[in-house]
Amino acid sequence: MTGSNTEGGTGPVPHFGGVPVHKRLLAAAAELESAVMARLVEQVPVYGTLPSEQLRGEIARQTGRAIRTCAELLRTGEPLGEAEQAAVRESAAQRADEGVPLEAVVGAYHLGAEECSDHVLAAVRPGDLRDALLVQRRVLGYLRQVSSAVAAGYVQERQAALSDEQVALQSLLSRLLEGGSPQSAADRAGVRLPPCYLALSIAVGPHPDELLPGVNRFVVVRRKLRRLRGELQRHTTGVPLSALSGDGGLVLFPCDTAPAAFGSADRDRLAGLVGHLARMCGADLLVAAVAAPPEGVAEAARLAAEVREVAEASGREPGLYLLDDVLLEYQLSRPSPARAGLAALLAPLDARPELVGTLRAFLACGLDRRRAAARLQVHPNTVDYRLRKVADLTGLDAARGTDLLTLHAALTARDAMRRG
Repeated sequence: MTGSNTEGGTGPVPHFGGVPVHKRLLAAAAELESAVMARLVEQVPVYGTLPSEQLRGEIARQTGRAIRTCAELLRTGEPLGEAEQAAVRESAAQRADEGVPLEAVVGAYHLGAEECSDHVLAAVRPGDLRDALLVQRRVLGYLRQVSSAVAAGYVQERQAALSDEQVALQSLLSRLLEGGSPQSAADRAGVRLPPCYLALSIAVGPHPDELLPGVNRFVVVRRKLRRLRGELQRHTTGVPLSALSGDGGLVLFPCDTAPAAFGSADRDRLAGLVGHLARMCGADLLVAAVAAPPEGVAEAARLAAEVREVAEASGREPGLYLLDDVLLEYQLSRPSPARAGLAALLAPLDARPELVGTLRAFLACGLDRRRAAARLQVHPNTVDYRLRKVADLTGLDAARGTDLLTLHAALTARDAMRRG
């Protein structure tokens, strides 16, 4: 029996067995509410973990309201009113605040609609096919509108919460970098301070897509950083803190090993992580690491940045570096009466940057002229020629052991003074 429009609305009122469908639904509202609540606890596990007072109160009331809203939409075919959408958004926002996953919230409405559909469709008679199709279409419309409202309320609440969380985490990062006790800032951020932070000063190379013409570099950089942050989070049970841009920055990586106990096994694990991060974000990473307790992060971050600068300036390959890896270069780069004199030894090369670059590559490649040539993309004979020119201009021959040490020291001092 096809329904009529005698009860109001923008379309026909569907009937099953001569009874308006919405009246069947309203008549069984209490029974359906109980059935939906039982299925929620059984089939959506997170709802089973909610306090019983909340389930019997707020969740049950929202379930009853959803059933009545669905019945009204079946009667009229009209879109949900603003008051009903606001109620759905508010309820979804509360679930977001409680940490209920979005898929569970949306799933709860679908489960309720399924229970209501099963109840009314059981009364369908052979002559009710047209009305059955109308009911199905209106139920789908109800779910579309409800899902949109749930997503809007949930996402808005999470954005607000994430904004607050990010502010608190950035405050903790700032406090750690200022020095002193960060405990109060950690409490505000809801973060358990680890025994140790690894201050990672990171230089991030370009992703290959950044170099392609016509590609939106901003999007590529954001994807690169998102992968980097995501992998850092996946490899710790703590909360990494970071200040990163497209070419690098600082990460405070929580570690359960006390700084004094940080040894070769920890270094190997960290080196493996750096290699994994580079593969996942698709870019070369040069990382300097210093371990420190939370109260010592400020000094550790400064030292890590200096170690990275020295490793970069001395032409080191991408990878992990600790202070022990660059002890000589680090010491030579510190201010001293001898530093200016060492740097001045290379002054005759100021007008020949290709000679400085060749010397740097030769030293970084372990005095291997073929590797240096490959890095510079020149013939090995060109490397030999340029090193002879360095000797002619400076009087220091890279083929002599004593001169080689002096050239290394002079180049390090020159780099340090230019950075300064």
